[in-house]
Amino acid sequence: MKAVVATDQAAESAGIKLAERPEPTPAINDVVVEVHASGFVPAEWEWPSTWVDRSGHDRAQAIIGHEFAGVVTSLGYGTTGLSLGQRVFGITDWHRDGTLAEYAAVEARNLAPLPGNVDFTVGASLPISGLTAWQGLFQHGRLRSGQSVLAHGAGGAVGSVVTQLAREFGAYVIGTGRAADRPAALDFGANEFLNLDDEDLEDIGAVDLVFDVIGGDTQRRSASIIRPGGTLVSVVGPAEVRPVDGLAVDFVVESVPSQLVEIVDRVRDGRLRTHIGTVVTLDDAVPALNPTERRKGKTVIRVRGSTSRSRCGSTQPAHPG
Repeated sequence: MKAVVATDQAAESAGIKLAERPEPTPAINDVVVEVHASGFVPAEWEWPSTWVDRSGHDRAQAIIGHEFAGVVTSLGYGTTGLSLGQRVFGITDWHRDGTLAEYAAVEARNLAPLPGNVDFTVGASLPISGLTAWQGLFQHGRLRSGQSVLAHGAGGAVGSVVTQLAREFGAYVIGTGRAADRPAALDFGANEFLNLDDEDLEDIGAVDLVFDVIGGDTQRRSASIIRPGGTLVSVVGPAEVRPVDGLAVDFVVESVPSQLVEIVDRVRDGRLRTHIGTVVTLDDAVPALNPTERRKGKTVIRVRGSTSRSRCGSTQPAHPG
């Protein structure tokens, strides 16, 4: 099968290539999914799991990409809850081969049903951005109605979902970004927008929650404006500074099917829009993942057309021993 693999950690995106790899077989509690579309997060180059396995051994030419949508084509031994031919979406294990490929083996517990009226491309754009926003706001940020949220990168793939969910749950949202991001941030529902290049964070006053996708000096300055009892939520590693009389939380997003259902239901009824910036085919994925200019929104690789037929095989047992 065709797959995009990482070959050189130092080269990052310049070291990826389209290669032929064996089709995966399902392990215990796995499914194999015929991938129709896959999202991609540029930060993958910085994740240790891209380059080493859980034992610390080098991963040779690991398949990249970890969020996707597709159709179940085979079931591993003991797999329950999913069926052959079912449309699904979700996140793969960080230490296993990923989703920029024609097929992917995934633990069934990491997947949720993808409704028939949600396009595979949209489905593939949701898992990491949607779950990161959901878990950051509600599990770790403990957002309550009436609070104020400073959403960094509000015009981006994650920040746009943060903005929409926070507004839905009754928060006042101040989005940030560059000047060019203002229209998108406001369109996704931010009450205000702050241009980080020309305006001072300190001018916006105190906030209850900061959702940080940037880090560095922006994070340090943001911590200083959090109200007592407030929370700094970081998705770029441990916070460098803790807010006075507040909490600093960093986390790695997890695939939670019940949360995926909450997210996709909001897409179906129009409460939530995903921000897709670039869509290309698998054959054109390598140049698309090496952009020469800043891109807005999520990059999605379309592996199969929406009208292609799924190849649903029989259950493939993977008995222990």
